Amino acid sequence: MSGANTTDFTNPFTFINPSTFILLGIPGLEAAYIWISIPFCAMYAIAVLGNFTILFIVKREPSLREPMYYFLCMLAVTDLVISTTMVPKMLSIFWFNSREISFSACLTQMYFLHSFSGMESGILVAMAFDSYVAICHPLRYSTTLKKSFMAKIGLAVVLRSGILTLPYPFLTRQWPYCRTNIIPHSCCRHISVVNLACADICISSYYGLFNLFSVIVMDVFFIAVSYTQILRAIFSLPTKDARLKTFGTCISHLCAISSLYIPIFFSTLTQRFGHNVPLHLRVLIDSEYLLVPPMLHPIIYGVRTKQIQARLLQLFTHKET
Repeated sequence: MSGANTTDFTNPFTFINPSTFILLGIPGLEAAYIWISIPFCAMYAIAVLGNFTILFIVKREPSLREPMYYFLCMLAVTDLVISTTMVPKMLSIFWFNSREISFSACLTQMYFLHSFSGMESGILVAMAFDSYVAICHPLRYSTTLKKSFMAKIGLAVVLRSGILTLPYPFLTRQWPYCRTNIIPHSCCRHISVVNLACADICISSYYGLFNLFSVIVMDVFFIAVSYTQILRAIFSLPTKDARLKTFGTCISHLCAISSLYIPIFFSTLTQRFGHNVPLHLRVLIDSEYLLVPPMLHPIIYGVRTKQIQARLLQLFTHKET
């Protein structure tokens, strides 16, 4: 390690902001990095290929120019950014032992990971609202979800997450780092970086909780309200077949919700209360919650959406459907 990356631990009053951080990857599992990299590389390849396929199909197929598919495209872009922000650096650690990351690059990665994770959650809320209008108020669907209204929803999702995440890099930059510049993680998560500071980081910790409540908790609440109304509308239908058919239109979205919020729930629990959980397991859970949803979303919507299935078959068979 170069001299710029070390700290004088013999002097308790030495305060520095290191020019670089060292990402450990998954501490304790270094001997298995080659094997660990295989599923991570496979998931990243599936995420990139699947989400680009979704974008390509929606762009090429005029029948998919509907609100749900615009939101699906937003979700695909978000997933591509999240996975590309994290996985290439992880693979460089696993394959080439390239652990250094500059302070500025670390802050940039932190901002993109947290802001686009918030956007992903907001898009799922928008898709829940789309399902609510389609099922509970079908006659008003086309007049409610106009392109201008959808653009406002998309802008609100982006601005909310982008603005709420802005304090993260600014708060992180202001703290002194005198203990070490080694981050026991595979990426620059906010809490992983500020825990290295030799100062009272209560402001960062409390703001992290505020951001969690403002984004994830509120989004889960709005999704729950939407699906409460959707289920009431479904159970009011006269026949069992009608209820099953209508509920079937929600399966893809419910799977997408589960793939995002269940890992976030476990990640938050292990971060806040899982001090007895092995560090490598906490890092794996954090990494999975950022990578699994981008991989699963195109699979979920590709399998469950007949229009996307038909277009995929057309692409592979070169025949008109």
